[in-house]
Amino acid sequence: MQRTRIWRASLAAIVALAFADVAFAADCNRSCLEGFVDRYLDAVIADQPSGAPLAPNVRFTEDGQQLVIGDGLWNTMRAKGHYRLFVSDVPAGQVAFFGTIEEDHRDPDKGTAALIALRLKVRNQQITEIEQIVIRDENASKRVEGLGAPNALYVQAVPANERMSRADLISTANKYFSGMQQNDGKGDYPFAADCNRIENGGQATNAPTPAGEKRPDPKTSAGYSGQWTCLEQFQSGLLHFVNRIRDRRFVAVDEERGIVFAFGFFDHSGGATRTFTVPDGRTITAGPVQPWTWEIAELFKVEKGKIRKIEALLHRSPYGMPSGWSTFTQGMSEAARDVTME
Repeated sequence: MQRTRIWRASLAAIVALAFADVAFAADCNRSCLEGFVDRYLDAVIADQPSGAPLAPNVRFTEDGQQLVIGDGLWNTMRAKGHYRLFVSDVPAGQVAFFGTIEEDHRDPDKGTAALIALRLKVRNQQITEIEQIVIRDENASKRVEGLGAPNALYVQAVPANERMSRADLISTANKYFSGMQQNDGKGDYPFAADCNRIENGGQATNAPTPAGEKRPDPKTSAGYSGQWTCLEQFQSGLLHFVNRIRDRRFVAVDEERGIVFAFGFFDHSGGATRTFTVPDGRTITAGPVQPWTWEIAELFKVEKGKIRKIEALLHRSPYGMPSGWSTFTQGMSEAARDVTME
């Protein structure tokens, strides 16, 4: 009887702590979470860690490397850009962000354009985790800045009776990764008719056919085209050379707006993985010749079980690069992981 009472008391304490953690997260609403992003970036620009509400044990990674606060981008960022896209996960107390930034230049009167993909975890009004990828590609940054503002669809709420659960949103978004990995043209590809993908500010699907050229035919082409729709690209089977999409970490989900944000790595191993058979039986050789990894942050707008918009920031990283947030086994796994509520 004594042990039973102790067990029940311990269970009650655990449940109370769990509810308290959710309550603390919920105390920071959408506006609050987005405000933490600005407070953090302002502190980075000033190179003053004390300017951000950092928890004493805050953990910080940049491009997969764990660093001490004040290192990396803290040394070089000088301004925020105009492009700002948030994914606020209020129940989880997590916020993800795509934005343009400016870093130092050899000429002190100039700046160098760059991109940032950022995740913050907020607990008790403090930042406990910072994960960022800095894409130091001036042309890509200028393309994203040139977009002006994120697609208006991202901030539109999904009607309450059409909203999908966190699990279903992640499952639908993960079909994109599973459909691209060793793409065979025969998978479950849940794309809406108006699906479009933007990568580093460039149109990766539905791109206009250049004047004087003929739109490539998905049934006869030897390589996939950015002029095709999302569905045409996947049904072509020509993305097969993306032989592994690993460490699929879903870090923020906005059920109200139907948006999912994930970090991951796309591996192209080269060698025999470059040769494959497409749905019509042709043998194709394509993809990077040497081992190649893309470190990527990607978000998906999902409605009625279909992916409508995809936006990604990415850069090349060392082959087999880890995220800094996973074990080796997790980092090499192709399984989807919901880490939003951890």
